[in-house]
Amino acid sequence: MARAKSRAKTASRWQNLRPAFGLSGARVAPSVRNAAIAPGGSAPGGIGLSNWIIILVVVACVLYAVAIYNRLVTQRNRVRNAWSQIDVQLRRRHDLVPNLVESVKGYMAHERGVIDAIVDARKQAMAAGPDVAARADAENALGRSLRSLFALVEAIPQLRASENVASLQEELGSTENRIAFARQHYNDSVMQYNTAIETVPSNVVAGIFGFKPEALFVIEETERQPVAVKF
Repeated sequence: MARAKSRAKTASRWQNLRPAFGLSGARVAPSVRNAAIAPGGSAPGGIGLSNWIIILVVVACVLYAVAIYNRLVTQRNRVRNAWSQIDVQLRRRHDLVPNLVESVKGYMAHERGVIDAIVDARKQAMAAGPDVAARADAENALGRSLRSLFALVEAIPQLRASENVASLQEELGSTENRIAFARQHYNDSVMQYNTAIETVPSNVVAGIFGFKPEALFVIEETERQPVAVKF
């Protein structure tokens, strides 16, 4: 009898404590349990299948955009490297011009205008800077001046027989060939890069990150012929 009373008191105390711990004796109806499950098969606070699909699509798009960006950067760097190769050869031609002028000016006092034109064209070419179009115009002017000079050299026997002039002409011819190869490589790189930033979908990435088209290094048709002197 005493044990029964003790159990009753313990049960009564437990019933009084259940609300304090958030416990209740009521059963949850199945419909309520089902309503607590979020659409997509996950409980509230979880990530459903449709959400996972959206996340994967977003990640794939970001990775694809990164790949396009890296490809554009690579192509732009190729263009800059190709231009640096042209610049090296153009500077080499600039360095040869003063030696050529010194070698011929003693025999061409009556053609001072041609000498001055070469000197001025060289100065303009060196001052043209990195602007491709301006540089092309200046280099074209220098090439025209050099051809005029060599046309006059052919008419002067002393210059035609000069080993120094012949050596400079050979160096200039070799430099012109190197410029031609470097120009072709540069223009090919520019075409690939410009095509990439103008076509879908890379044009979207190019617009966002400010990729700009590069200019071709265009020379006059007469400039395509190497400088030649017949001795």
